[in-house]
Amino acid sequence: MPSTSDQHTASDALPPLAEDAFDVGSTEDSLTRLSDLAGRLGGIFRIHAPSRGTDTWIINNPTDIKRVLVTRHRNFTKGIGLDRVKILLGNGIMTSEGDLWRSQRRMIQPHFHRRVVEQFAQLIEQCVDSRIALWHTLAAKGEPVDVTEEMSQLTLDIVLKSIFGRDLSWLSERLGGNPFALVSDHSARDLQFAYKFRSLCRLVGELVEKRRAGQEEHFDLLAMLMESKDQDTGAPMTPRLLIDEAMTMVVAGHETTASALNWTWYLLATHPACFDALQAELDGRPESGALRFQEAESLHYTQAVIQEAMRLYPPGWLLSRRTIEAETLSGYTVPPGTDIMLSPYLIQRHADYWEAPNEFRPERFMAPANDPRDAWIYIPFAAGPRHCVGENLAMYEMTVHIARVARRFRLEYVDDGPLDIEAAINLRTRRGLRMRLMPRA
Repeated sequence: MPSTSDQHTASDALPPLAEDAFDVGSTEDSLTRLSDLAGRLGGIFRIHAPSRGTDTWIINNPTDIKRVLVTRHRNFTKGIGLDRVKILLGNGIMTSEGDLWRSQRRMIQPHFHRRVVEQFAQLIEQCVDSRIALWHTLAAKGEPVDVTEEMSQLTLDIVLKSIFGRDLSWLSERLGGNPFALVSDHSARDLQFAYKFRSLCRLVGELVEKRRAGQEEHFDLLAMLMESKDQDTGAPMTPRLLIDEAMTMVVAGHETTASALNWTWYLLATHPACFDALQAELDGRPESGALRFQEAESLHYTQAVIQEAMRLYPPGWLLSRRTIEAETLSGYTVPPGTDIMLSPYLIQRHADYWEAPNEFRPERFMAPANDPRDAWIYIPFAAGPRHCVGENLAMYEMTVHIARVARRFRLEYVDDGPLDIEAAINLRTRRGLRMRLMPRA
């Protein structure tokens, strides 16, 4: 079996081919099968995809990951599954390519700078405290909480208020209830969901027209998108793109953060010593007002807990790309139009790069000099020009939530039996996580 560093001179040399053919990411056991193949076939291999009649190349080493996501990113487009995502999200920055993507990215990126994100501090705090009040009520009754459902509701509340601000009530009045409730109520991301979700585009379009016709000032992400201008032409976003970006933010800002928080609470609840260390860090600092961005970053152990949770259970567990022109990976020549896949889940649990890779050890991230991201083995937000634009907001939101809740409660996992993973679009628990709430004195 060739290593990832071998250089091949024969033009027809190919990486190992898995004995079983399957469509990666489209089967319920894709993650299990990928993990097994990566352990046996090494840092680069192929899997035949029956539905397309072609081979998917799987890369699982930092050199190739950096090449695909960073140094040679212009030679790759988004890969498998893009058409399905476009049905849901249109031409937002998750799906667009080329000049359109670059223009949209330049317009959107400044709105997620840490200085801007910090201005949502009070909004995030209010949403978190609303859930905390509910949790106190449940705790007083001795009732467990479904953390999975709670994290879904919380993150949807935050993302909708961040995007639409006080006009969220206007949207709800139009339809007699939260029009985006289906995002958390229906977990399947099938064509039926896509149709219902895209039907909300007209409603968002009406809101945009209402704002353009009025004189009110708004501080929310939709207002920022409406004010954005292309750096080269000075033109604003078209109405269609404006709606697509808003809809993209709803989905992307909800599902990944909810999943990450769900796994974080599970790991804390099942690792009492880590929970102790987290609460000790929080207890050592006074809680005064909304947590500023810099203060959130200074909660080193709290952030390490979140980072380690995303190492073990990255919400976006599979990334796909497709070569434009011929490429070289691990010494192999990759033909144009080849589907490439890489998995943050696999590289972030790779025994060659992580000590005790399957153990929950937040202290891994307490030594900045050994930052694993320098080696391209930690990529929960992807990497390079297409890394997650909302990383600052997601980390800030999660830190605020964990900090405020852990000051007030201890969570204890009450279910028995193995925890099954659902590796679909995001990495989720197959069932809701029930936790016992123990208020702190």
